[in-house]
Amino acid sequence: MIDTNLQQAIAQALNNLYGIASDADSIVLQKTKKEFSGDYTLVVFPYVKQARKAPEAVANEIGEAVLAALPNDISSFNVIKGFLNFTVCDSYWSSFANAIATDTRLGLQTVDSTAAPVVIEYSSPNTNKPLHLGHIRNNLLGWSVSQLLTANGRNVKKVNLVNDRGIHICKSMLAWLRFGNGETPESTGMKGDHLVGKYYVEFDKHYKEEVKQLMDSGVEEEQAKKEAPLLVEAQQMLKRWEDGDKEVRALWEKMNSWVYAGFDETYKKMGVGFDKIYYESNTYLLGKELVQRGLDMGVLFRKDDGSVWCDLTDANLDQKLLLRKDGTSVYITQDLGTALLRQKDFGADQLIYVVGNEQDYHFQVLKIILKRLGFDWADKVYHLSYGMVELPNGKMKSREGTVVDADDLIEEMEKTAEEMCRDRGKNDDMTPDQLKELYHILALGALKYFLLKVDPTKSMLFNPAESIDFNGNTGPFIQYTYARIRSIVRKAVNEKSLDIQSATAPVAINDKEREVIKMLHDMPSVVAQAAAAYSPAMIANYTYDLAKSFNSFYQDTPILREADSQRMLFLVRLCNAVSNGIKNMMWILGIDVPERM
Repeated sequence: MIDTNLQQAIAQALNNLYGIASDADSIVLQKTKKEFSGDYTLVVFPYVKQARKAPEAVANEIGEAVLAALPNDISSFNVIKGFLNFTVCDSYWSSFANAIATDTRLGLQTVDSTAAPVVIEYSSPNTNKPLHLGHIRNNLLGWSVSQLLTANGRNVKKVNLVNDRGIHICKSMLAWLRFGNGETPESTGMKGDHLVGKYYVEFDKHYKEEVKQLMDSGVEEEQAKKEAPLLVEAQQMLKRWEDGDKEVRALWEKMNSWVYAGFDETYKKMGVGFDKIYYESNTYLLGKELVQRGLDMGVLFRKDDGSVWCDLTDANLDQKLLLRKDGTSVYITQDLGTALLRQKDFGADQLIYVVGNEQDYHFQVLKIILKRLGFDWADKVYHLSYGMVELPNGKMKSREGTVVDADDLIEEMEKTAEEMCRDRGKNDDMTPDQLKELYHILALGALKYFLLKVDPTKSMLFNPAESIDFNGNTGPFIQYTYARIRSIVRKAVNEKSLDIQSATAPVAINDKEREVIKMLHDMPSVVAQAAAAYSPAMIANYTYDLAKSFNSFYQDTPILREADSQRMLFLVRLCNAVSNGIKNMMWILGIDVPERM
């Protein structure tokens, strides 16, 4: 790669000219700003003191040395004060384009399957409600980060922790017993997760009525919230569950089975999956064992009411509850057990948790407690904290039924995609099954791209109509660009009889062609930088820029009307390289690209 060669030549020049020992990797090159001539820029100010010369003189001397060392790669240089700008030879860009023209793995590294894995947990649903828009961002971010690290050669294992026990689960179970009249997914025609979620909302409605009645009778609000009969009974049900009550366990297994079937259907629609699924009901007991270990070690303490805590005040935090006074566990309890089990299962190089930023404190605490329990691998725990997805009318609340259901959202997106495609009127030759698949691909592309193009750390406002526009920074725009390119390549092969596997001699290129080639040249470094930042947004926005750059080139270039057959072949091969690049970058985002649309 020319940037690597340039770094090495600069390092050698610094040593030869000024005796400055510098590793090539430490040489920082920047892309030359568009208002100046050049491709790469070196800021020479850091070397001026040791060189004992003016910045302009240092820049000119380094430029001359590099030009002599790389005569086939660098055509010229210019100096603007302390900024040294190098221009790369067109022959280099032309040869590079030829070299990558048929590389189907452009931008992707080979995975070392023998390396210690990176374990990424995402999704982590509760079995008291269906997946909603917030879960969609979590799943898409987790899947995409997994793909991104895989693209960098990391051995990735995708895992899911299902929160299948706890007070929230008991609320749905109790409400179904009280108000469900024996409803099942079969009798109602509802997906199982939707049916169970319905009774989570029912619980909250009746619970609020009980709280109001208690307050009307003179009970203080906080006391009423604790003494409402439904809540007390739900807490008793949780205790019975943890004690192994057969009746409660049977109901729990039945309702959870409904939910799992619903989850699997939604995961399939979203195009995500897992290498292993953990269940809180299997890990919380291990967590309890670790709590006892902490008590034995003296790093945890028990209060007079029997509850167990960790004092984190010396870490500028507060005291953290690990077991309630009745002996039931809390989230941190099972997370301790799950972390230990996961590390034993995988011997992970890193444990990444994709969880919203409202849990930042939780993961601070998890790392500290694991460390105090004597687990050195606690330092491998990393919380990939992301911002919430909000709607124009505010935050979603599952217990109040104000969520955007994942299944409903995907269905609405598919309908919108269908309407937009019909308005464009370019798919008359596709079968109904092909059209259905196209609408699904476009809907998921729009949804995934819109949610992933925003930096994960930022909260965002979801706008379905904006996400599925065929113009602008959207998934469908990139998907349409890909389909357009594939159409060009097919015509070149079928109508012009071009063999795109055959390389051409270097050809003259214009500015827009050069810009496309330079963007393809940047792809490996963009992928590496995005992986280091755990940011699919960097991939999304790079891919959009690549698509824009291609469209600008395409508008000005009559590719299939080019008179020079060798130049036509070069242009078609460049198109093929762009399509491979777009496909691979969209693969990282979990987005399919259609061959036709």
